Formats: sequence, structure tokens, C-alpha cells
Amino acid sequence: MDLLRSLGTFVRVAEAGSLSAVAREAGTSHAATSRIISQLEEHFGVRLLHRTTRRLSLTEDGQDLLSHARQLLATQEEMEAALGRQNASPTGRVRVGLPATTATLIVPRLPDLLEQYPGLLVELVVGDRFDDLVEARLDLALLRGRPPESSVIARAIGTFGRVLVASPPYLERRGAPQHPNDLVDHDCIIHETGADSAHWTFATPDGPVDVQVSGSFHADNSEVVHRAALAGLGIAMMREPQVADDLRAARLYRVLPDFASGHDQLFLVFPSRRHLAPRTRVMIEFLAAITQEVETRMRDARVWGENETTWLM
Repeated sequence: MDLLRSLGTFVRVAEAGSLSAVAREAGTSHAATSRIISQLEEHFGVRLLHRTTRRLSLTEDGQDLLSHARQLLATQEEMEAALGRQNASPTGRVRVGLPATTATLIVPRLPDLLEQYPGLLVELVVGDRFDDLVEARLDLALLRGRPPESSVIARAIGTFGRVLVASPPYLERRGAPQHPNDLVDHDCIIHETGADSAHWTFATPDGPVDVQVSGSFHADNSEVVHRAALAGLGIAMMREPQVADDLRAARLYRVLPDFASGHDQLFLVFPSRRHLAPRTRVMIEFLAAITQEVETRMRDARVWGENETTWLM
């Protein structure tokens, strides 16, 4: 038995939760993949998987082996890369957790990355929160705000402002607020991210103003909130990159542009610097470069007024 190859198969079975899916990936049979797992169980003298007709799950011993196997395989990749045996070309699957906003920014740029690294497989897991990278089986994640968990590595890669926006039909129907306090009389689209989701804070000449907003539409996904704003359901607080094109095209207008509504710092988060696979390092640098590019473009747009489309009626 080729132990390293078998451990790689085991890791993929654990990630996919399916022998058949891994067999299809490898171009082999279900029976052959099952045999590899059986050989590992015999080699270590433990049961690794609970098998039922409907699903697979790891035993406690399987969870322990998964952690060790990932470290061992990452070390192998680092060693091969350091010795030039991969020609500095990272290979394998990298699972990245990120918000829908960021996903839409990076997907158009992925072809260049995958052309540069033909052996790289990128799997995007789209969501607004990733509380546990290990549980979500993520190699890294992009988060808004510094993660509270001290056991992970957090690398700051950019800062983006938040803006209030609304569609022309909504503003024609309801008018535009002139002060943050006017928002209590408007339909606001609530992005559900926690207990303070409907609590919006603004900077004013007289100091910070806190407003408890309300509205008939709530969603826990930023892209859904974006679509709701375009559909005229109310005023939304959005991040600049997500609405920059809509502002330039006048599909959305800025509301209360003279009252800053805060900013978000973005962090790339990964479990450890040790045993960081080359594919993960490549993806970290790729995401950091894109974020810095977009941040520069947004800063230039603010200087030149390119995204300051404001409702003037």
C-alpha cells in the first residue's frame, strides 16, 4: 500500500462524504476506493468510517487520522515545492470561504490563476459567516472584522467603507432622508448578521448618531440584500465594492452621503502558518492582491467622484 496516496484518498473521502464521488474524481471504481479505506483501517487497526446506506461519517479515530493526514500531506507538498519537484506549481484542492460580494469579484479573475497553476482546484464556499474553519473544512476564509478566535492566523488585507443606497423607484416614491434620524420613517432593508443588524451608526458634526431602523424585508445574505435594494424594497447599507458599478450606472443612488456610516476591515483567516500547503499560500496571495486592487480603485473613485451618484431631488 502507498500510504501517502491512501491518506490522500481518505482525506478526500472525509471532505466529500462519499466514496463514489471520490472514485469519480480519481477515475476509478467505488470498490477500489472502498478497498483503500479498508486497507488503512487494517494498517492502523481502527475503524475510520461509519458506513450506512445513506451517508458516511468519521469515527473518533477517523477524526484523529484526518488531522494527522492533512498535516502530513501538507508537509509533503511543502517539501516537494522546496526541492523544486513540483516546479513551484501548487496542486490540489483549496476550499475558500468568502462572502458573496467577494466571490463575484474574484470569479472573473480565476481563469488567469488556474491557467498559471493547471493542477490547482478551487472550491468556493459562499456565506456571510464562518465561525469554525475546521468544522467547515476550509483551508482559509475571508472575514469582515478580526475573528475572535485566537487559535487562527488573521491577516489584514484591506478596508472598505459602507454606504447607504436606494433605487430610483424607491426614492421617487418615498423621497430621500436628509438626516440619519429620518431613517425611522423609511423602509430599510436589514442584513441579518447578529443582534445589532438593525442598529445603524453614523458620524455627524454633532457626534455619532445611532438609529434603530426597521423594514419589511430582512435577509442573511449580502447579495440578496443587494438585489432587494435594486428591486426598490428600501434603503440598504452596503459595502462600497458591491454597489460601485450600480452607482456609476445610476441603478442605485447614494443616500445621506454626508454622514459616514463606518467601514469594514477584511481579514484572511487560516488555521496555522505551519504546514500551510503551497496551494493555500497561492490562494492567500491571490485574494490579497485582488482586495488591494479593488481598494485602490475605490479610493481613486472617491477622490474623483466616480461613484458619488447621489439622489438630489
